[in-house]
Amino acid sequence: MNSYLLSAVAVVAAYLVGSLSFAVIVSRAMGLSDPRSYGSKNPGATNVLRSGSRAAAVLTLLLDAAKGWLPVVLVRVYGPAYGLGGGTLALVALAAFAGHLWPVFFRFQGGKGVATALGVLLGVSGWLALATLATWLIIVAFFRWVSFASLIAAAFAPFFYLLAGGVAWDVHPGVGLAIAVMAGLLAWRHQANIRRLIQGKEPRLGGEKKRA
Repeated sequence: MNSYLLSAVAVVAAYLVGSLSFAVIVSRAMGLSDPRSYGSKNPGATNVLRSGSRAAAVLTLLLDAAKGWLPVVLVRVYGPAYGLGGGTLALVALAAFAGHLWPVFFRFQGGKGVATALGVLLGVSGWLALATLATWLIIVAFFRWVSFASLIAAAFAPFFYLLAGGVAWDVHPGVGLAIAVMAGLLAWRHQANIRRLIQGKEPRLGGEKKRA
């Protein structure tokens, strides 16, 4: 198969995998309320936690991260043998992330992409994901604002990539641009959270939960 056609197939497949909204899928499977009907109405792990089910929230987090990790790591490991380079890797990373934000299977109403972005970073480099996750954990520990921690970690991710030299991990420079674009999209999806943070109305982690 032509490498350009194979690259297009990989990008489309990544988008379709990213379009699996596991917050909704897991909630339905576990008999919980649709996460789009309560709390922030965001189909993500943090909002699923508000249902009162930690198991559902953890499972959602892991699966949302996995759908970002899997397409990226498959292209990175097996792509070169089929003529797929770093450019395809960058596009696949963006496609998986975009699928979570605008899932074709769920009327293009997706989440904010934090877990999926972390999965993408893990697919690019374990050290990059670890540095970004550590930043997120530190901010959450001090401030208990998940949204604020996500914004700070996203802002630092491109910096961590550049700090480590990016290409030192044998990764195409275009991946650095993809990470920066994801950070921008993630911030854009957090507009409401940013307004609440400014107004002092953003709920902190461990606040009141709604049971399904």
